[in-house]
Amino acid sequence: MVLRTVGTATGGATAREEVSPQQWRWSVLAGMASYLDAGSIVALGAGLALFQSSLELTSTVVGALAAIGPNAIGCAIGAFIGGRLGDRLGRKRIYKYDLLVYAAGVLCVALSVEPVTLFAGVFVIGVAVGADVPTSLALVGEFSPPKARGRLLGFTQVAWSLGPVVVLVLALALAPLGLLGIRIVFFHLLAVALVTWALRQGLTESPRWQAASAAAASAPAAARHALRDLFSGAHLRALLWTGTIYVFWGLAAGTAGIFTPYFVRTLGAGGQAASVALSCGGFVVSIVVTVLVFMRHADGSYATRRVLWGVGAVLQIVAYGLFVVLPFTIPVIVLNIVLFSTGGALAGEAFYKVFSQELFPTLLRGTAQGFTFGVARMVLGVWSFFVPALAQAGVAAVGALLSLFLLVSGVVGVLFMPDTSGKTLELIEAERAGAGGGVRARGAREGA
Repeated sequence: MVLRTVGTATGGATAREEVSPQQWRWSVLAGMASYLDAGSIVALGAGLALFQSSLELTSTVVGALAAIGPNAIGCAIGAFIGGRLGDRLGRKRIYKYDLLVYAAGVLCVALSVEPVTLFAGVFVIGVAVGADVPTSLALVGEFSPPKARGRLLGFTQVAWSLGPVVVLVLALALAPLGLLGIRIVFFHLLAVALVTWALRQGLTESPRWQAASAAAASAPAAARHALRDLFSGAHLRALLWTGTIYVFWGLAAGTAGIFTPYFVRTLGAGGQAASVALSCGGFVVSIVVTVLVFMRHADGSYATRRVLWGVGAVLQIVAYGLFVVLPFTIPVIVLNIVLFSTGGALAGEAFYKVFSQELFPTLLRGTAQGFTFGVARMVLGVWSFFVPALAQAGVAAVGALLSLFLLVSGVVGVLFMPDTSGKTLELIEAERAGAGGGVRARGAREGA
C-alpha cells in the first residue's frame, strides 16, 4: 500500500486529495464494522419483544439483555480490549479474527432456543463489534490522504446508517413470520460478516503502525508511547475533548436509535409500521446528508469544520427542543427526525471518528478511541435503564434532557475544536508536541 501524500512529518501539510480505488475498497471493508455494529443493535431491538414472548423473559431480563449487548456493556468491553490490542499487536491481527467471533455470536442468537444461548450470543456480538470498530477506524485514518481523511471516515458513517436501514426493511418484510423473521435477519448479518471476513484477508497491515512499532522497539523506554501517557498532558486533554463530545452526543443518538419506535408505539403516536418507517427514514436522511455535505466539506478549512459542527449542533438541539414545546404527534416526530439526522451527520459520530484519528499518536490511537467509545456505550447503557420511566412522566422531560446533552456536546465541540484539517498525522503530532501539547482551538492559540 502506498499513501498518496506529499510532504514530511514536519512539513507535510499539503497532500493530494485523490483517493485511489484500492483505498476506497479498504475503506469499505473497514467500514463494514460500523454496518455490523449498527445492524446488530437494530436487529436485537426489533426482536426483543419476540424473544421475550418466545423464551418467557421478564422485563428485567430483557433490560439486562439489552444492557450487555452491542449497544452497551459488551461493546464497551470489546472496545477497551480491542483498541489496546490493536495498538500493541497491530490492526491486522484484530480485524483478521474478530469477525469470526462476531459470526459465532450471531449464530448463537439466530439459533437460540433458551435464554443462556441468547445472552451468550448477544454478549459475544457486543465484544466483537466493540473490538473491531476502533481498530478498523484507526486503519482507515492511517491509510487516508490528509485531505481525504474526513471523506473516507465519513464513508464508514454511511455504512453505520446503512446497516439499520437494511435490517429494518428486512424486519418489516419478514414481520409475518414472527420470531423466524428475526432469526433470518440475524442470518443476514452472519452472511455479511463471513463475506467481509473473507474479503478482509487481502488487507495489509497499516504501514504507519508498522513504522511506529519498529521505531518504538528501537527507541529508549522513556521515548515510547506508554499507556500512562494517554492520561496526562496533551493526550489527556484530547481524550477529554473527544470523550465529552461523543458521550453527550451519544446519549441523544442512542436514545433516538433505540427508543424512537418505543415512544411512537407506547405514547400513542402511531403503530408498528409507522415506528419502523420513521426510524428507517432517519437513517436514510443521515446517509444523504453525510454523502452530500459531510464527505464533501469535512476536509475543508478549520473555519469550515467549525461551521459544520455549529450548524449541526443547533439543528440537533432544536430537534429535541420541539418535544418540550409541541405535542408528541407524527408531524412533530418527523420534524424531530429530519433535524436530528441532518444535524447528527454534521456534528456527531463522523467528526468524532475523524478527530479520534488525528489527535493521538499511532501507538495510542486505537487505545484512545476504544476508551472513549467504550465509555460512551457504558454511559448509554446506564441511561437507557431510565428512559422508559422518564417517557412515562412525559416525553418533554426526555426532550429537555437530550437538548441539554446536545448543548454540552455542541458548545465544547465548537469552542475547543483543534486545527488539524488537511495535515498529515505526523505533522499534527509534531505540532502538538512542539506546542507543549495543548488540545486547543485556533482561537485559543491566537488569543481570540
